[in-house]
Amino acid sequence: MEDWIKAGKIAAEVLDYGRKLIKIDSSMLDVVEKIESKIISLGGQPAFPVNISVNYIAAHYTAYKDDKTKFKENDLVKLDVGVHVNGAIGDNAATIDLGNNKELVLASRNALDEAVKIAKEGTEAREIGYVIQNKIQEFNFSPVINLSGHRLDRFKVHAGLTIPNYDNGDKTILEKDMIIAIEPFATDGEGKVIEGKGSDIFKLLNKKPVRNEYARKILNEIEKYNGLPFSKRWINLPMKDLSFNILEREKAIYQYPQLIEVSRGLVSQAEHTVMIGKGVLTKL
Repeated sequence: MEDWIKAGKIAAEVLDYGRKLIKIDSSMLDVVEKIESKIISLGGQPAFPVNISVNYIAAHYTAYKDDKTKFKENDLVKLDVGVHVNGAIGDNAATIDLGNNKELVLASRNALDEAVKIAKEGTEAREIGYVIQNKIQEFNFSPVINLSGHRLDRFKVHAGLTIPNYDNGDKTILEKDMIIAIEPFATDGEGKVIEGKGSDIFKLLNKKPVRNEYARKILNEIEKYNGLPFSKRWINLPMKDLSFNILEREKAIYQYPQLIEVSRGLVSQAEHTVMIGKGVLTKL
């Protein structure tokens, strides 16, 4: 229990720290590296690479090595931060508006606040989705129906149960001490995401034999992440690009695709980690 509480508190502190770094003309790579360093300085480890997804990119974007991206006026920036302490995960997110999208930001934030209120023992998963959907629609936006929250377990960001952002009919009941991430996404688009290009965020699928010695060394290196997502940017070994290509081709690793709103609508996000019966873990 202590690990979960600590991970949640670090995640909340780091999210607050990170959102203050996101300004017009600031460097995405610089922001990501500062946030990941802050996690470690506070006694945690990244549960996944810091995600900073802008405008119609809903999720799964992180700065890559030598990324020159800078935030621009009118950007709508989703900052998603995960922290683990001995595998116990705190996962939270917020949207930073560098333009004039206050209502869209409020839609996901208020949906999260309302969903947290009913996240109790005995609540059905669909009921959380119903509350999220209704609140977002009150702002005249749409929930992103094929993105969802999720159950958390040690060294597992997605541990089976999904927490929907609309009433999908799932009558699975929340149980005492279950740990979930509630994660509303709101959009002025159609309300669905599709897969885009690669994200440079990976996970280990299978530590299988590979002939290339450089690929073998990278495979050994990424074992330390215990199955959690990692960034190619984190690996500093020779022949990295070739080795990653080999490992992807051999299906030893998987690269997450960027998730893009199908109509290129703007997307906002808000997220908390909740322990059923104990309340929100990711709060300052």
